[in-house]
Amino acid sequence: MSWMPAARREFMLVLLAAAAGAGLVVLAVRQAWAHAIFTPPRPLPAQDISVTGQQLVPLASALALAALACLAAVIATRSVARRAAGVLLAVLGAGAAVAASAGMRASAVLSAARASALAGPLGGSTTSGSPTGGAVHEIVIAGPGRVILAGAPWRGAAIAGAVVIMLAGLATVWRGSRWPVMSARFERTAPLHDSASMWESLSRDIDPTADDGTRT
Repeated sequence: MSWMPAARREFMLVLLAAAAGAGLVVLAVRQAWAHAIFTPPRPLPAQDISVTGQQLVPLASALALAALACLAAVIATRSVARRAAGVLLAVLGAGAAVAASAGMRASAVLSAARASALAGPLGGSTTSGSPTGGAVHEIVIAGPGRVILAGAPWRGAAIAGAVVIMLAGLATVWRGSRWPVMSARFERTAPLHDSASMWESLSRDIDPTADDGTRT
């Protein structure tokens, strides 16, 4: 992309950064952010249930996916409409960052763990000891429980991804009017609601804002 005009290169870098930020948020919230340890009556062993970020902060991934879809509007619009799309992108990123950084209460972790155990394929059973293996035992969901927060790095990654989305939105507001507009060729082949076509073109090194015959 070194030979591309500066405005077009900047445009594509912002799009890719926003997409990467959204992907990072979605990836991070699918990891374990906490463990709920239940202590049933003897002789049953303690039950260790992993709780993901998605279970605790589902709004973060929902906003990240909305931001990813919003990039189609950034590509397809121009001038004031593009700046409005940039504002929306920044708001979605800020919302995802706030959601991911919200305080996690022990009661929420325990509640999510109990719901996960009851809704699991074993119908209320779970793996004893560590989350990586062990014999299956019936979990005593009414028993006492304690919480171990173990997902700080993934939580930080989710916040970082959300901040990248927000910065991409601000960059769109600031510089979006100078960026190229989607060509007629891409407009014919990729409807505005089809963001998958947009990312397929980018993955094949085809610039959706270029004129016919122009490649990145």
